[in-house]
Amino acid sequence: MRDAVRDAFKSVSSGYSTDRVLVDPELNAKFLEACWALGCQATAEQLNQTLLNIRKSGALSEYKTTKRARFDDENDYCFAGEIAARFLERRDSVTLDKILCCPDLVIEFDRIAERICPGYSALQYRWAALNLRKRRSLKPELVSHVVRSIQVINTSVRDLNTTCLPTDQGIYIFFDSHGTLYIGESLNLRKRLVKHLEHSDNRGLARWLWEHGDFDLNLEIQVLPQETATRTRRALEYELIQSRKPAFNVLGQG
Repeated sequence: MRDAVRDAFKSVSSGYSTDRVLVDPELNAKFLEACWALGCQATAEQLNQTLLNIRKSGALSEYKTTKRARFDDENDYCFAGEIAARFLERRDSVTLDKILCCPDLVIEFDRIAERICPGYSALQYRWAALNLRKRRSLKPELVSHVVRSIQVINTSVRDLNTTCLPTDQGIYIFFDSHGTLYIGESLNLRKRLVKHLEHSDNRGLARWLWEHGDFDLNLEIQVLPQETATRTRRALEYELIQSRKPAFNVLGQG
């Protein structure tokens, strides 16, 4: 299969890199069709992963990339790509490579990124996530791999039904289309989030809500197991604050 995948890549790449063929919906569709036409009996995810493995092994060292992908407005939407990637990584315990190789996951990634920052293409969101990783801006959040969430929710606040919020303990993250606003932890997520949305006791978040309302406000909720110790929950909050650098946090005030 590796030889067929390599041949399929060379036949459709048109001078682009393996990364571009992986994340460009049009090029990737052509690559998969070429693989199947050559007799590959494998899923789209398996073919995409094989292409990545071939590139990582150096088996395409003779192939020269002649076209470079660059989007001048990437800073406008790269945060949306970061949030979409981190959400799926946390919810499903998967890597960015897994997200980009799996058709179902990458479509969900596109949908989340587009909701957070609409108006850009799937290629742009995916390419931004790759570039964030290359710049080491998508480093693993280690505590989140030690403490598995039992549920992870990512939604716009405008679409939120507060009566359906979990009453379990966990972590919550407020963000807009440009960056993280506030991260907190609570023993009762519903009670704490309703308090923030009615009249937050964090001055920065309260002022932001007063000025902007909920039009561009998004929320991620990470529900933690019942047995999670308070110190562990706060350690996770601390790591997320250090990693994502929210605008309105004062450590210890969740």
